[in-house]
Amino acid sequence: MSMLEARKKYVDAVVITGGEPTLHKELPKFLKKLKERGFTVKLDTNGFYPDVLEECLPYVDYVALDVKTSLEKYGRLGAKSTADFLRTLEMLKTGKVEYELRTTVVPGFVDVEDIARIGELVKGAKTFAVQQFVSGDTLDRNLSTLKPYAQETIAKFAEAMENYASNLVLRI
Repeated sequence: MSMLEARKKYVDAVVITGGEPTLHKELPKFLKKLKERGFTVKLDTNGFYPDVLEECLPYVDYVALDVKTSLEKYGRLGAKSTADFLRTLEMLKTGKVEYELRTTVVPGFVDVEDIARIGELVKGAKTFAVQQFVSGDTLDRNLSTLKPYAQETIAKFAEAMENYASNLVLRI
């Protein structure tokens, strides 16, 4: 906090990202301190800790929720259940905090057949972003040499999502 205060002349916003920040039960207290000191706060999450997220919402200005893939493939990412993720998704879609839902299109985890499933999942969202996967420095070494989709393919994925969100963002 002291580092942020010292840079307040230059820094007016803070992004809390991960790993997964909502793993930490003390997160709402930290976010409250940031807001009390006048910072704008964005929180990035995977959505699997909705109780903590709900406590955080009064202290954030924006939430970015990762929609990793279609529900059918979440088990491949280690999820035993998607119930908490779905609760978070609904909380954001019906809540008052500004948010975006976003999918990083990782080949093998997000394929053509997943796009419509993801679309149905996020249907009615304010903002949905389709993001290019960047190989290299990844936690999973198998992904470090994975060839990303071509820009044209990502553009087609984004085009297929146009009817599911009010605002579509393409990040290539």
